[in-house]
Order: sequence, then structure tokens, then C-alpha cells
Amino acid sequence: MKNILVPTDFSAEAHHALRAALQLAQRVGGNVTLLHVLPIPDAQGSANFSAFGGPTNGAELPNAYGIDRIFVVRLMEVTHQRMQQLLAEAAQMAPDVPVHEVLDQVEVDEAILKVIEQRHIDLVVLGTQQHEALERFFASSNTEQLVRLAPCPVLAIKHATNLDAVRDIVFASDFSAEADQAVPGLQQVRQLFPDARLHLLRVTDEAAGPARQQIDDFIARHQLTHAEAVLMEAGSIEGGIEDAARKLGAGLIVVPTHARSAFSRFFQASIAEKVATEAAQPVLTFHL
Repeated sequence: MKNILVPTDFSAEAHHALRAALQLAQRVGGNVTLLHVLPIPDAQGSANFSAFGGPTNGAELPNAYGIDRIFVVRLMEVTHQRMQQLLAEAAQMAPDVPVHEVLDQVEVDEAILKVIEQRHIDLVVLGTQQHEALERFFASSNTEQLVRLAPCPVLAIKHATNLDAVRDIVFASDFSAEADQAVPGLQQVRQLFPDARLHLLRVTDEAAGPARQQIDDFIARHQLTHAEAVLMEAGSIEGGIEDAARKLGAGLIVVPTHARSAFSRFFQASIAEKVATEAAQPVLTFHL
């Protein structure tokens, strides 16, 4: 996870995401790309502008849109200043981490997916609000959409977070046959947090014995160390994940997901989306 993308709207949540991304980049010798999306359509609905206030690719706005152009150029100047401030802060927090800036003027999800492809992004760190908060630029709907669509893992950050202090990680699964496909992603998490205790969580209303044995078999099969089985009874899977993370004092929740309906109910994207938007802890989601 060396190429890390942080979409920013200059909010407190996005700032928390940047700090978390810098901490991860320091761990792996990686780099960070800061993306800001301008929410202003032009006459074509899709023009892009450089970080220095001018249209890219030789694009020019029609004269009829002179006032709009002045406004857009001024907005670009202000945005560039704010991006430079973020770059300066990043240089203070992690002077050894290269940080790049990208500005775009399309839909937020489209811009993020484009940068993921163009820059070979391994991880998106997204500042987001909890579900019950008032919607803003990165509201819950944006997070849910990104969890569904992003081809790489997505880390949702809601509060000021010190990832260097993560000592307990909750990995939620039903530990069915499909769960083995999540092991490569889980191993990446273990590489990032080698000293953290891994709590393998199953939310269940079944008998404890068979469910615990299923987790123990998973641990043995994949030779997981510093790992333990955890069972939680709850009215919903996502509610049980949140309750378990809170009781265990987890600093990170990991939820694998898959869009294919042939997979078990646990891996439905809706569960990962709800946990990513509702849990107070940082939530890492990835596709099987």
C-alpha cells in the first residue's frame, strides 16, 4: 500500500485522513496524492483546470462565460493556496513522505476513480462523517459509493486518529469458505500493524461451539499469530461489529466485501458501507 490517495475538501475530517495517510506512508516508504475536486460545472460540464488557475489541454471558456471564468480562476487561486498550505503541513508532519497535488472538476467519485487508475493507487484514505451528521462534501453517500466502486482498499476516517497507537484490530467475517479469499488483504493489514492483536469476529446467533471452532480452524489454516476468536450476538451484523470494536477498544475495523450475490450475506457491500459510515473507529474495507 505505497501509493495512497487522500481526497480533500479542506474539512477537519479530510485533515484527519491526511494525517493517517502520512503515518501509513511512513511505515511503508510510500507517497501520498492529495485530490481536490472543484464543484463547479462549466459550459461543457466537464472542463478541468490546472492548479495554477488556467484551463488544461488548451481549453478555453466561451466569452459568454467571462464572469464565470473570472470566478473559476479566482476559486482556483484560493484552492491552490489552500493546497499549498496542506502540502506545507504535510512536509512538517512527515518530511520524508512525497506528497503530490491533483485538482479536477468532475463528479467526486469519477475524479477519485480516475486518479486511482492513473496513479496506480493502492489505498484511499477518506475523511468522512458519521452517518447521523449533517451532510457535507464527503457525506455518508460518497463513502458508501466509494466502498462499492473503488478497486483498491478504502480506509474511512471520522476523527483525529493516531494509527501508530493501534494495538487491537477487529477483522469481521462469517468465516465461510469465501472468507479464505480475504486472507491476502488481511496479510497486508498485518504487515502494516505487525504488533497489533487481531480479533477475528463473527456476529452470530448460532451455538457458540461450532462458530468458535470455525474461527479457530481459520486461524490454524492460515497460521495467524497474535489472533483470537471473538463471538458477538447482535440484532444486525453491522451493529455487532460496532459493539465488538467498542468493547475491545479496537483502533481499526477491517471488513471484506464483494458485490457478487453468490457470496454469503456477510460479504454484501451494504454491510461494509454501513460499518464504514456508522462506526466511530477507522474502517478499512476491501473487495474479495
